[in-house]
Amino acid sequence: MRPPLRPRVLPSNPAAMAGRLPPSLAEIERLAAAAFATLPREVRDVCAGLAIRVEDFADEEMLADLGIEDPFELTGLYDGIALTERSVMAQPSRPDVVWLFRRAILDEWVERGDVALDRLVAHVLVHEIAHHLGWSDDDIRRIDDWTQ
Repeated sequence: MRPPLRPRVLPSNPAAMAGRLPPSLAEIERLAAAAFATLPREVRDVCAGLAIRVEDFADEEMLADLGIEDPFELTGLYDGIALTERSVMAQPSRPDVVWLFRRAILDEWVERGDVALDRLVAHVLVHEIAHHLGWSDDDIRRIDDWTQ
């Protein structure tokens, strides 16, 4: 079941959006791949095997686990065990995944109006990859320049 649509803020320049469809899942995937390619090689290397998935919204189970009621509040999520918390004895049961949620990202992009979509996708991606690396929120704030 998809969440009901709520009123959205219109872009500051509606004429610029006239006749344009919102970016598709495939377009957000392309932006994420381009952002990933700009990361330092050592980061990309340790992310080998990390899946990057794009969906319109987080599913109900993800939202419930996080205590989030409004799916527009979650732009991305790291689902896995951080590299710093892994045991060499533990066998993974599934791949680690960085989730990007298209509708929430587009909503933030429109509401902010001060950031390019590719920059916002890169920001969300880097934040979630940093969780995969086991970095703290303070560390994450310092690395946002990777995708500048």
